[in-house]
Amino acid sequence: MEKDSPANQPECWPALPLDSWRDTCATLHMWTQIVGKVRMRLTPLVNHWWNVPLYVTARGLTTSRIPYENRALELRFDFVAHQLVLEISDGTMKTLPLQPRSVADFYGECLAMLRGEGIEVSPWRMPVEVPDAIPFDEDTVHASYDAERVETFWRILLSVDAVFHQFRSEFLGKVSPVHFFWGSFDLAVTRFSGRRAPERPQADPVTREAYSHEVSSVGFWPGSGSMAGPAFYSYTAPEPQGFREAAVQPAGAHYDAQFGEFILMYDDVRIGRNPVEMLLAFCRSTYQAGATLGNWDRQALERGPGR
Repeated sequence: MEKDSPANQPECWPALPLDSWRDTCATLHMWTQIVGKVRMRLTPLVNHWWNVPLYVTARGLTTSRIPYENRALELRFDFVAHQLVLEISDGTMKTLPLQPRSVADFYGECLAMLRGEGIEVSPWRMPVEVPDAIPFDEDTVHASYDAERVETFWRILLSVDAVFHQFRSEFLGKVSPVHFFWGSFDLAVTRFSGRRAPERPQADPVTREAYSHEVSSVGFWPGSGSMAGPAFYSYTAPEPQGFREAAVQPAGAHYDAQFGEFILMYDDVRIGRNPVEMLLAFCRSTYQAGATLGNWDRQALERGPGR
């Protein structure tokens, strides 16, 4: 893509300091977990938990189609109209406004909307992958919703999703969809070498299934904890010898020993002359480092960009 391409324009890569929407981010994280757990409860397990994420849409995030008895349903966050939309294959459509409200209220109203249409589901009420988790139906702490910041976050996801799909298209082997994991609240795509990974005997069942095979993954998340702002990450698992010392692109990318991943801050990409090419360089170079050092069959697994 040329540097003057519409995909490189500033409005496609807006600023979103974590401190500007930290409370809203935490609340939205819990709301996406509730919706995601509905999908997880109603769909059969797919390898590496690919039946649980959400997907970026032209207006927000969606579960995609979920089968239910003789019908199908879809739950989607509309970050333009700011509502949670329930659509059912019988033509029914219901909405729940996205506005400042507690996680407990959202949880209750979301399940009531489903029950009102004859959809009985009891998602696990405990959040995952967050410290000091509060059961959804008891969480009155998280109750923020800044519509402008949420829409900005979604617009960033649109741009990142497009780049990740470009990167995904350059691989012939097994590769995940580009999906939004509501547990870790990140958008990611994962490539596989085709070989099983060493067993992780001390790992929990979720981790053991997720990393049952050798992977190279790249993703984006808005920041949390010790990561003070939005960032891109990339890792290879199991990590091959010499990976963390590898020279990767662009210049701002570095290996973070605390996270065990290469990190590239979103703001470095956002203000760059060509954000799309910078992000593609990060995706490609970190993958190439891991795949080469890990002795992947790159000739069989890859195809050139644009082919």
